[in-house]
Amino acid sequence: MKTIFSFFTILFISISIHSQEFKFETETIDYGKISQNSNGEKVFVFTNVGTQPLIITNIQSSCGCTVPKKPEKPIMPGEKGEIKVSYDTKRVGGFSKQITIFSNAKEPRKIIRIKGIVEQAASLEKEKSLISN
Repeated sequence: MKTIFSFFTILFISISIHSQEFKFETETIDYGKISQNSNGEKVFVFTNVGTQPLIITNIQSSCGCTVPKKPEKPIMPGEKGEIKVSYDTKRVGGFSKQITIFSNAKEPRKIIRIKGIVEQAASLEKEKSLISN
């Protein structure tokens, strides 16, 4: 009888520990075509759809040109949170980067992405003028 009780207690604890979950409004942000040296900051918005506080322990990007910033406080059930991402727009050309989020959610590792094309300012202005004519 003790063994069965212990089993169910451990099962209940493990289920409640992993009952956190979060849902992003979008898992990929497309910058589109942006000018070189423009503002490269975007924000991923998510909601804690679990039953326990969501704690993001770490965030890593796939390269040094992308700097993510995690929420400092736990996100309570039903609340929204934000992850700010800054991309270095000094680099000209296409980009596709991933950001890995580590948390106490059911899925402890979650990947979100950013992508776009950084063009030299003169090229982008020329393209806009051609489109408007």
